[in-house]
Amino acid sequence: MNMIEVTDLTKTYSLGSVEVPALRGVSFRIERGEAVAIMGQSGSGKSTLMNIIGCLDLPTSGQYFLNGKNVAETSDDELASIRNQNIGFVFQQFNLLPRMTIRRNVEMPLLYAGDKDGHNGNSIGQRAETMLNAVGLGDRLNHRPSELSGGQQQRVAIARALVNEPDLILADEPTGNLDSHTGAEIMSLLLKLNKEQNLTLVIVTHDPSIAAQTQRVIRLRDGLIEDA
Repeated sequence: MNMIEVTDLTKTYSLGSVEVPALRGVSFRIERGEAVAIMGQSGSGKSTLMNIIGCLDLPTSGQYFLNGKNVAETSDDELASIRNQNIGFVFQQFNLLPRMTIRRNVEMPLLYAGDKDGHNGNSIGQRAETMLNAVGLGDRLNHRPSELSGGQQQRVAIARALVNEPDLILADEPTGNLDSHTGAEIMSLLLKLNKEQNLTLVIVTHDPSIAAQTQRVIRLRDGLIEDA
């Protein structure tokens, strides 16, 4: 079953009287459980495409189906719910709240979702702890981000992305701020989660060595797909 299906997707930005095409008719499918990399130079349209896949932006034309649902036909409230419950985001910048413990950081998506009663009998705190154990940080629950290395902070960001049990992980240059050894560890963790939990994993990267670890690469150039 296709998790993602985009057809003739375009996105044009208006800068005053000038129209700038970021995507110029993009079509592809990503199956549930696939690990796919989106590659391209700066200005190729990959960040625009990631924003549309993540329901952070809408295309100018074309269709985007997520889990069989036409995203253009969903309300703003439905889009917010999809972003919170169905998609986990991992960014190059860790975006952790510095004054909160890492447990509290991981709990935040659950609190935003209004999940006060727990899930499958587990409290919010228990779910956050489970996710932090899964990324190897169960012994750091009460540490703050500044007390962790860059790789550990990215692991917290991954735990936060997973805590709502999404079926799609979007990772935008997830190793971009890490040294090569730590970046390899983060990629290994993402691919392990992809395999063990059947998560669909989409990684935006400019690094061929990162892309080579996925099952398939979608290459963008000037808003068009070179191959997929």
